[in-house]
Amino acid sequence: MISEPRLPAAAPCTGGPNLAWLARLIRLARLAAVALLLAGASGLAQAAQGYEARDDRGQLLRFAAPPQRVVSLLPSITESICALGACQRLAGVDRYANWPASVQALPRVGGGQDPDVEAILALKPDLVFMAAGSRAAPRLQALGLRVAQLDTRTQADVRRVLHTLAAMLALPGGQAEQTWQSIENAVDEAARGMPAQARGASVFFEVSSGPYAAGESSFIGETLQRLGVRNVVGAALGPFPHLNPEYVLEHRPDVLMATSRSQLAAQPYPGWEKLPAWREGRLCIFNAEETDTLIRPGPRMAEAARLMARCLAEKAPRASPGKARATPRP
Repeated sequence: MISEPRLPAAAPCTGGPNLAWLARLIRLARLAAVALLLAGASGLAQAAQGYEARDDRGQLLRFAAPPQRVVSLLPSITESICALGACQRLAGVDRYANWPASVQALPRVGGGQDPDVEAILALKPDLVFMAAGSRAAPRLQALGLRVAQLDTRTQADVRRVLHTLAAMLALPGGQAEQTWQSIENAVDEAARGMPAQARGASVFFEVSSGPYAAGESSFIGETLQRLGVRNVVGAALGPFPHLNPEYVLEHRPDVLMATSRSQLAAQPYPGWEKLPAWREGRLCIFNAEETDTLIRPGPRMAEAARLMARCLAEKAPRASPGKARATPRP
């Protein structure tokens, strides 16, 4: 028979210190085990109790566990969720979501104002994100869906929404602020690269036909200010005001910027052909892909800053000798 191998005999204990050390080690192991048990019990209790977070309408949402099937009805929210590393939580998106590329394979469930309710219900989401004030929100809530309404008009809003998303999705602490700081640093870098000749130039930015403009208080206007140029649409008019075309004729901006959704992409408004900026070709028309980047308040604001900086570097007129332009205060 093959027996178990014989182990060497243990050396005899020759003194008390070894026994004392062993006893101390056993006590430490017991304390560690108790600590682990208490931590586990605390974690179970926290999971059982769940957590809470408020949306931008002040609604308190309660969660028993982190949402795993999320529907986003706003492209900027979709992009922010992915920037926070939670793209895999998305179960469906609105018809306009197209970044990052992975979201293009997800089910489409209509838009923020006209969602496909049946399609959303079929996805069985545990959380739906949509724009604050959407007329469709009450209907979705009446069907028993948990709805979070978010509002992003300014850069401060973008930062806050990143933190709200992280809280609602129970993402690791600090992830939202880290994402925000990376955006901030990239915008600052774009501003540092602005040529001196472009600083202080006056700008009009048309978001869509109307004209609807990006005012000083909008996230687009704030980026323009950080680039060192002057927005002719003051903060008092609101973030995205509908203007009379005469307003722009009166303020004679040095540079015109327009998205692919604007009238300027096809033709000027009546009388605008007299504007020096139009006559001299100081106009940037952004294509559809660039437009998406520019008008979505989220993680691609840094790329938006680079697009606007490039336009200004190419189109801003040189200041007349002896008449340097004043640079807006940050």
